[in-house]
Amino acid sequence: MIDYHYLTDFEIKEEAEYTDWIHRIITSENGLQRQLDFIFCSDEYLLKINQDYLQHDTFTDIITFPYGDDQGIIAGDIFISVDRVKENAQTFEVNFDSEMRRVIAHGLLHLLGFGDKSDQEAKKMREKENEKLKMFHVEH
Repeated sequence: MIDYHYLTDFEIKEEAEYTDWIHRIITSENGLQRQLDFIFCSDEYLLKINQDYLQHDTFTDIITFPYGDDQGIIAGDIFISVDRVKENAQTFEVNFDSEMRRVIAHGLLHLLGFGDKSDQEAKKMREKENEKLKMFHVEH
């Protein structure tokens, strides 16, 4: 099950389309999806989570808390700062919806076992993000 929670004035208009895309991303990496919660929040909300749970005192666009296991079970909470996504979209000169989809894919890829700490991991993560973004409007 996938649930969307909105703690700001942002709201995904096409939840069914996003849910289908998320399922296809997970399936494409041989994952088995369980409960996923996407929490769309403000910079301040996500900063507090970053400070309280990760001891980081910085703004970020996404924090992912996995609840699955090592058996390919995908479950967790994905917190997304709508403020950061808006700012990143402007910085990278892309539209907001595209940047939001990239961040959603990024969180899912973390749950699927992809990291981004080293340069090599970050390169692979970006390749996977691009691959998953192309899946958004694919007819199936």
